[in-house]
Amino acid sequence: MRLLVLLLALGTYIQASFAQTIPTTKVYAFKMIKKGENYHFTNPRYLSGFNPNGYNNQPHFVEDHTLYITAQFPDDSQTDIYGLNLLSKKINRVTATVEGEYSPTVIPASDSFSAVRVEADGAGTQRLWKFPKDRTSYGEVIFEDIKGVGYHYWLTPEKVALFIVGQPNKMMIANQTTGAAVELLTDIGRGFQKIGDAKLAFIHKTAADTWYIKEMDSYTYRFKNIIETLPGSEDFVYLRDGTFLMGNGSKLYKFNKVYDTGWKEVADFKHYGITKITRLAISEDGTIAIVDKVN
Repeated sequence: MRLLVLLLALGTYIQASFAQTIPTTKVYAFKMIKKGENYHFTNPRYLSGFNPNGYNNQPHFVEDHTLYITAQFPDDSQTDIYGLNLLSKKINRVTATVEGEYSPTVIPASDSFSAVRVEADGAGTQRLWKFPKDRTSYGEVIFEDIKGVGYHYWLTPEKVALFIVGQPNKMMIANQTTGAAVELLTDIGRGFQKIGDAKLAFIHKTAADTWYIKEMDSYTYRFKNIIETLPGSEDFVYLRDGTFLMGNGSKLYKFNKVYDTGWKEVADFKHYGITKITRLAISEDGTIAIVDKVN
């Protein structure tokens, strides 16, 4: 596998000799420390210096020190999955296929990860595939007949929540063991997070300018509102202590229904050049990955 030096120093820049044709997104990491009701963010690292003018998105921690992202270079026509080792400061190219792979996610209690693959079938079919972490095979499709998958999140080793692209977008829960699938709700956003062992938090866009984080019981499929999102934001992470983190512009906010009546600002990352926080990921050891959308 091709190894690249991971550029961690802030401000690292590589000139591109080609025109920008894809969205530019950058990935940063910080050590997040909670003290009482306050959060501190230390040890800033710029993780996507190997692709400064390209697409770097959809972070997911495979292990505490290994972050998977979706990346596309400006002169490439597709995306691949890259693994960033935050200790060794190396990059491992996980996929190198004629298809495009998005949204890498570890399948619980397994040696595999899943990703949305845009298949090279002439129609751009998007289905959910799984791959061994050691990449000893090309992978296999999980649900033959479920197409239009945009995003996903595993609730159990068998059960997965799917964002199905459409007019409108819809949420589906599918079981990879039985193949059963049920459609539950329309007008959802791309954000999914697991709450405890049996609940799913997700975004519901009830109106053009009114979005909520909702909670779903994964056994009864009953829903309830948790809190209205920050304006225009649909990416969040959930912490073990019941706190939600969500970005808006250069700022990060938190909400915990036990302590807070609304969103509370916890950090402003403008001094790092971060202006539009989108995707977030959190590791077990408290490292937070932040995606900044440049254009």
